[in-house]
Amino acid sequence: MQDWNISDAAATLHRDALVWDNVFPLEPSMNNDLGQLARFAASGFNVVSLTIAGDNHNISQAVQRVAEIRRRVKQDAVNLVFVETVNDIETAKQAGKLAVTLHFEGTRCLERNVDMVQIFYDLGVRHNLLAFNQSNSTGSGCAERCDGGLTRFGSRLIAEMERVGMLLDLSHTGYRTTMDALEQATRPVLFTHSNATAIAPHYRNLRDDQIKACAETGGLVGISGSSDYLGDPQCRNETIFRHIDYIVDLVGPEHVGLGLDVVFGKDKLNAFIRSRPDEWPGATESGWPGFSYAKPGQIPALTEMMLERGYSKAVIRAVLGENYLRIAKQAWR
Repeated sequence: MQDWNISDAAATLHRDALVWDNVFPLEPSMNNDLGQLARFAASGFNVVSLTIAGDNHNISQAVQRVAEIRRRVKQDAVNLVFVETVNDIETAKQAGKLAVTLHFEGTRCLERNVDMVQIFYDLGVRHNLLAFNQSNSTGSGCAERCDGGLTRFGSRLIAEMERVGMLLDLSHTGYRTTMDALEQATRPVLFTHSNATAIAPHYRNLRDDQIKACAETGGLVGISGSSDYLGDPQCRNETIFRHIDYIVDLVGPEHVGLGLDVVFGKDKLNAFIRSRPDEWPGATESGWPGFSYAKPGQIPALTEMMLERGYSKAVIRAVLGENYLRIAKQAWR
């Protein structure tokens, strides 16, 4: 039994709940390797989605990355389950193993070929972020000066993703582009790791109308544990809860989840970001302190905090992971 230094009631709830983090960037050069998954398991997580490729990769690189991770996850059958169906998630939890799914952070790795959506879905990619900060063939990123909206290709790509069952992720995508995409969507849409602008103004965070439009699709907002988007350099649970609670009040508890996006080697990441001013405006300014991150080990205490703030057990279960499970059951083929 894990010792999370929380009440017995909170520990039992956290242990019994399905706990799902939909964003863990797999970047070994930044200390984010598969070995870190043990930290998620020790913190009560049951599902983790790995960022494998995106706007900085082509088809060949993306395929090779997916192939390697499929092999390595399946080789560690004692601890991990590679997710191909919703049943794999439930089976993994029952067996006390960590379920691992895959996603992309940007659509450049499709090289404007919509046929690749089916290929990557068959390989285990279950959601894809449309545009990462900068513009690509589908639309504008959230860090661009001008947002041209969803392109015709972007519209065709979304239709194919919905047909195949790959969920659309609009984190880090430009405001107008997200609103165009949400208007087109006929299936649940995700903002896997974006927080509320009303609490922490940031070009990567979400306005109320974006959150409401996402909820209207049946989708959800995954709360990021990154300091800039939380508006808290210490990444405290109190601040994470504020973002959760704001969205719960705005659209209901069925539209909130977790997307911690933790990077364990933050100094290496911050150096990388500072070298790319076009992609990360403001990050080269002397006053920018760099990102810090909430850690998986904080989340059991977040469960206790939600209990203490009057959230029902059903609502806490929904936020921790059942909302993602509901959407997966609805969208995955």
